[in-house]
Parts: sequence; structure tokens; C-alpha cells
Amino acid sequence: MKLNTNSNLYTFIYSAVMVIIVAVLLAVVSQALAPKQQANILLDKQKQILGALKVDYSAGNPAEIYMVLVNDTLTYGDKEVYVANLNGETKYILPLSGKGLWGGIGGYLALDADKNTVYGVNFNHESETPGLGAKIVEMPFREQFEGKHIRNAAGEVVSVAVLKAGKHADGQEQVDAISGATITSSGVSTMLEVNLEEYKEFLNLTPTLSQGEGEEAPENVEPVKEED
Repeated sequence: MKLNTNSNLYTFIYSAVMVIIVAVLLAVVSQALAPKQQANILLDKQKQILGALKVDYSAGNPAEIYMVLVNDTLTYGDKEVYVANLNGETKYILPLSGKGLWGGIGGYLALDADKNTVYGVNFNHESETPGLGAKIVEMPFREQFEGKHIRNAAGEVVSVAVLKAGKHADGQEQVDAISGATITSSGVSTMLEVNLEEYKEFLNLTPTLSQGEGEEAPENVEPVKEED
């Protein structure tokens, strides 16, 4: 029986067939690209961790540098901690996630072997305002955290506060918030506080890895220096 091309039934069947064909093609393309997408996600993660470690990977292969420096991953419940050996010193890198003004923010916090001193941080965001909240990814903001301590005088984990210039937090070290980006800055502060609270089990354990453990770092790996 020949269908009437002007009938509603023909239109319905034609539409259904086209939807099925397009769906199949999209599924095939998605499957084909999945390995590459996963590889890109992994590489971006490795670059961000290297950023928290202040490692300049521009002259080399970031994946290879990462594999040399990051030599262990510790798991505490659903939390992961990356362990790196940088110039003979142990660094612990904690993943961070939170919320900014317009969307999610995240990053990585690198601590010295004492699990107290901040070695470096690297932040990312989904959609913060360019020139304002988006500045959390820039070196001038990130460098403020270096050398700060996440514990108070009593040894309790209290994080590092992000506050407007002139404001002070009792019992906490602090950095200056980004001018004009109060909500994003507050989001970073809250993200650090909440995530460090979740990592307390790890942070309160006595470090077991000795200084210098792991492979030697490549000679060309140096801390990132901000251009003048």
C-alpha cells in the first residue's frame, strides 16, 4: 500500500524515522568521541593540580610531568587526596568544589607536609563575571594564599578567610577579597571552609610519608613566576 505523502500518517512516520536516524548518529558520534573527551578531562585535571603545585609545564608534556610528580592518591570515604613529591618535599593536594555568583567554582589546594601551610592554590569557575569574579583564576589572587595556615593557634582546622580589605576574622589567617566580586569571594571562602571540614579526618592524621619519597622531579620543572 502506498502512503499518501500529504497525509498526517506519512508525516508522523517520516518524523519518527528521522528522529531515530539522528538519535543513532548522535549515539555513534558520542561513543566515538568519548575516549578523547575523557582524555581531555583528565589532562585538564592534571594541569590544574600542577597549577596548584606552581609547576610550569609550558615547556614540557604536562601529563608526563604530572606522572613524575604525583605519585600516590589517598582515599578517605568519597574524598581523594593527591600526594606529590616536589623537589624532595611532600605536598598534599585537596580537590575543592563550591558555588560562586553564577555557577560552580572549584580548584585544588596544595599543602606542605605539615598539613597546615598552604603551598599553592588553583581555582576554576563555570561562569563568573569577566574582570570581577573570574579573577579568582589569576595569580595576584591565588598568590595571597601562599604561606597561609589553615589551623589556628590551638591546632584546629579553621581554613583561610577571604575578606574585604580592613575586615578581620578571629582565629583565622586571611586574604583580601576581589574588589567588586563580593559574592564570588565569599564563595571561595565558604568553599575552603566546607571542604577542609570534610577533609578533617585526613588532615588530623599524622603524616606518614617521608620527605623525598617518590621519583625525582624533572630538572626543567620550576615554580611558576608571574610576569612583571
